[in-house]
Amino acid sequence: MFDLLSTYVENGHGKPLKHGNAICYSGYREGQSPHDGTFPSYEQIREDLLILAKNWNYLRLYDCSPHAETVLNVIRDEGLDFKVMLGLDMAAEMSNPHCPWGAEYSDEVLEANRKKNSDEVHRLIALANEHIDSVFSVSVGNEASVEWTDHMVPVENLIDYVREVKHDIRQPVTFCENYVPWTYKLEPLAEVLDFIAVHTYPAWEYRSIDDALEYTMQNYHSVVDHYPGKPVIITEAGWTTAANGRGIDPHNASEELQASYYEQLLKWTSDEEILTFVFEAFDEPWKGSPDPLEPEKHWGLFDVERMPKLVMRDVYPELLND
Repeated sequence: MFDLLSTYVENGHGKPLKHGNAICYSGYREGQSPHDGTFPSYEQIREDLLILAKNWNYLRLYDCSPHAETVLNVIRDEGLDFKVMLGLDMAAEMSNPHCPWGAEYSDEVLEANRKKNSDEVHRLIALANEHIDSVFSVSVGNEASVEWTDHMVPVENLIDYVREVKHDIRQPVTFCENYVPWTYKLEPLAEVLDFIAVHTYPAWEYRSIDDALEYTMQNYHSVVDHYPGKPVIITEAGWTTAANGRGIDPHNASEELQASYYEQLLKWTSDEEILTFVFEAFDEPWKGSPDPLEPEKHWGLFDVERMPKLVMRDVYPELLND
């Protein structure tokens, strides 16, 4: 397996990046949400990162909001040894009739979204340059091309954003997306990226734990085989611990199943040295519907109170004793 971008990517200290434990991080707690701009505090983010620093080397952030800026400041100010994939929060630049929960927008909204996305690109460039010692790569978007998305962006626009970002930063550039679009519509985008970032969720596709890892491997290799010689990493893979039947059957969501999938996933990706960002660090109550069993709320390896779920209890016994 490739040594991640070792032929052309260097970090701020001139050494090739290596495989390591990686996790998606978003620190929103009860009563906090990016929708209304109630962001975690510096101290809350510091608490989270001190927990994560025990077990992970890489963090993935989803946007360039005040939340992301505070995360980068905490890493710098506290001297934490994280390498960060910095994300870009894309708003819809076209309507998508295939989105199950609705994604039809007026011309005025789409135009405003394009301005918002341009501003977000400028923030991404500024933060990547300001925090060059911790930001090892950037992503120009997240799930903005898959068939069901509510924030669809035309591929040619994504290409333009990539070129703009690459012109102004030193770090490698990717785009994070479900494995399916990579095998057809994203081919032109892949040509301008430094590496490809894949999402895979067996539970969302009604797979049981018995064939979950095999399905994940198939998803990953469908992209690898499509782009021989192009580095491919996994930027989301995980298992929810609760479900209300919306997309995931309740019997297919539990802490035991999460622990089993995590163990299998980590063994395979460690053996093959595939950089893999587990989704995700902490449960996020703001996500999805108001239903407390909404599966979107329960992907964390820790609950919203920062207590380790079953999968992390052997690694973090001290948190159980607090």
